[in-house]
Amino acid sequence: MWPGQQPPGGEQNPQDAHQNPYQQPGYQQSGYQQAGYQPNPYQQPAAPQYAPPMPPGGNGKKTTVIAIVAATAVVVAAVITGVVVLGKNDEGGSTKAGDKETSSPPSDTPEEPSAPAENPRGGSVEGAEPTIPGWKVVTNPKYATRFDVPPEWEVKSPGQSISFTDDKDKPLISVSAPAYFKSGWCGTNAVLGAAGTRGANGASTTGPEAENVAGAWVFAGYDQEETGTFKISKATPFTSRSGLKGSVSVATVTGVKKKTKCDTDGKSIAFAFKNANGDFAVWSLFTSKGVKDELPDATIKQILGTVRLAD
Repeated sequence: MWPGQQPPGGEQNPQDAHQNPYQQPGYQQSGYQQAGYQPNPYQQPAAPQYAPPMPPGGNGKKTTVIAIVAATAVVVAAVITGVVVLGKNDEGGSTKAGDKETSSPPSDTPEEPSAPAENPRGGSVEGAEPTIPGWKVVTNPKYATRFDVPPEWEVKSPGQSISFTDDKDKPLISVSAPAYFKSGWCGTNAVLGAAGTRGANGASTTGPEAENVAGAWVFAGYDQEETGTFKISKATPFTSRSGLKGSVSVATVTGVKKKTKCDTDGKSIAFAFKNANGDFAVWSLFTSKGVKDELPDATIKQILGTVRLAD
């Protein structure tokens, strides 16, 4: 429900990589919609409907939440009934928020030697230049990818990740080397949105992986109680400005039951592709929908277009 910090490389798959939980036999035709990718990916034509997904079951990968370097508490103001899982810091303290007791909050610590140092303008001291003038570069050395974000975004270290968990603290979806949009948007530790890259071990094609990730963000981050209407677009081919080819899918959840001022509808987009090593990876972005400072769809499309392989 709340996103927390995960160890480097600790992103979890919300389900088996060969399955799309939103397109499994046995789901009734209500709740979910799918449609093709359009010039504005969040304005979809009507399409067949599918039932809301169940929370990921035993098929999902399990990764223990352990210490993370440079772990800073970050949550998305989407669902406040859950728990922020921050793992343990280097001193052995732990932090949980929500209905759990909070102790010794984590602090920024030096990044591991293998990770490049951060540049005040984003990216790293490697000298990576943004493809959009004035924007910041986000580099993920583990998956050998980069993308650009507007100057007001916060670029975090490659060793940091952000995730959503269920009410039992089980991680549902995450990305590493993230960038945050509007930290403190609804509370000190809240962010309005985030973007990053994750692996896709076991994937055989990009389409289902893009759909899985896009759907997982809006479900896990904004409406685990399934009070709203979910829509997931059928993945379609996409080529970024750099020539990187893959599949893209978008998802939204609207009509979410608002229990607090921080509860919102949500939207996400996922771009699945193969990196230079031939491994599948997925870039994704999630953010609140229908709020005053909503991230414009045009900006999301610009960020998507900058996704590229690292040199």
